[in-house]
Amino acid sequence: GSKMPLLSVPKEVAVGTAMLGVAFAAGVLAGKRYPSFIFGTPSGMIRKNSPLRQYILDHSLREHPILKKLRLLTADHPHGRMMVSCEEAQLMANLAKLIKAKKVIEIGVFTGYNALSMALVVPDDGRVIACDINEDYAKIGRPLWKEAGVEHKIDLRIKPAIQTLDELLANGEAETFDFAFIDADKESYNEYYEKCFHLIKKGGIIAIDNVFWNGKVLKPRKDDLAAQSIHRLNEKLLRDARVNISMLPVGDGVTLAFKL
Repeated sequence: GSKMPLLSVPKEVAVGTAMLGVAFAAGVLAGKRYPSFIFGTPSGMIRKNSPLRQYILDHSLREHPILKKLRLLTADHPHGRMMVSCEEAQLMANLAKLIKAKKVIEIGVFTGYNALSMALVVPDDGRVIACDINEDYAKIGRPLWKEAGVEHKIDLRIKPAIQTLDELLANGEAETFDFAFIDADKESYNEYYEKCFHLIKKGGIIAIDNVFWNGKVLKPRKDDLAAQSIHRLNEKLLRDARVNISMLPVGDGVTLAFKL
């Protein structure tokens, strides 16, 4: 998720919120300047104490009780800012349901909020291959996966994600997955994308998180390898004829790539 500060709003209304295209309608895309409120706040284009931001959550978030429990637990964690925003997780779960996803890959698990969100929507014999290198974070969510009755759907693999992806490919699982979510070390994004592309079937979706990188993609510094990596992938995706794409101002920016 976005490595931005937690929101200074009641925990009941979540970590993160949707960023609407309202500001763009005011000429952002047509102009050369970007208003200071677009980036640099956890809520993106909507100020963090905006009533509209609260309205979005109040009128769109349908959060499973166990998801809410895990979100609040994660919000208390020192690195809680890394969690995917709840409305972004809900969007991806809705897309997974829409395409009747059965096999999901998640690269970057943290405490397991999105893994739980996906496990709740895939069928009972579905699975979520959850890749991370830190088991301590995942231990926070695992009891809640069990409480929600979906632990059996989540295959947590604690090793470098590239290794897991290569194992899946070597195991003959190319083009058998329906959905992939990429939200780990930014320098490896392109490699994750390419391997996920081969694992995802036609009609499947790859969701790439943090494509705004808190606005740093606008002018990536030479010493900011993460911003440079994300910017390069953003430019590549625009030209990638193998997919249709939508870059959405949700959370810290998410690009959805639909495999053709």
